[in-house]
Amino acid sequence: MSTTTWVSLYEAAKAVQHPRNVSSYIEAGGVAAAVESSSGRIYTGVCVDTACTLGICAERNAILNMITNGEDTIRRVLTIMRDGCTGPPCGACREMMTQLMPSKFGAIEVMIDYAAGKTMTLADLTPQWWLRR
Repeated sequence: MSTTTWVSLYEAAKAVQHPRNVSSYIEAGGVAAAVESSSGRIYTGVCVDTACTLGICAERNAILNMITNGEDTIRRVLTIMRDGCTGPPCGACREMMTQLMPSKFGAIEVMIDYAAGKTMTLADLTPQWWLRR
């Protein structure tokens, strides 16, 4: 585990996590995420929750930021929850990562508990992926 990289990911996610009401219908920043691409560049995103459920998770927001900037391979993912603790991505975010990298998704490292330094691979978090052969 590259401690320096995880610290950079944590600090990048924390820097964009500013929980706030964007309007009377939209909240943003309750959850923040940072994704390290294969180039080593870090992309961030925050969750955007809407009254009509058309929002987006922080992890997918960060991944879409990465894709927008021309990259398509993830090395590491870190998510900071509303309470300040880290945790695993939700099922929808795991699914997006597996579909983005169907033959290599197992290599993605996910920070489970930053304080304890606990990581897992996406393969361990997604053992029965529906397209796995």
